[in-house]
Amino acid sequence: MQGGYPPPPPPGGYGYGAPPPPQGYGPPPGFGPPAPGIVQPGAPYGVDPATGMPLSDKSRLAAGLLQLFLGGFGVGRFYLGYTGIGLLQLFFGWMTCGIWPLIDGIMMLTGKIPDAQGRPLRE
Repeated sequence: MQGGYPPPPPPGGYGYGAPPPPQGYGPPPGFGPPAPGIVQPGAPYGVDPATGMPLSDKSRLAAGLLQLFLGGFGVGRFYLGYTGIGLLQLFFGWMTCGIWPLIDGIMMLTGKIPDAQGRPLRE
């Protein structure tokens, strides 16, 4: 090795019969997020620009406000489709003195909690 760099690969291959590395990085065509303004089939509310996942039909603002004001009854979680957690909040939410519904509501407003199908909440 001269100058600290490895020698160039031999002509016609990359040594030991290994195929050359792929030329591009990233997902294959058709697997990345779609271009802005294009609606994917099955994504009537659009897609999340960060992940490319289809957005939920549930609103982040509605879920967060329901959870902040009626979270002791688990209403925000029922709205998102989390029946089990909604029942837990209904029966045991009073034991946390309103802290659990408050934190849950803030997390819903910031978009940290997806709907029950794992889709990000829409604005």
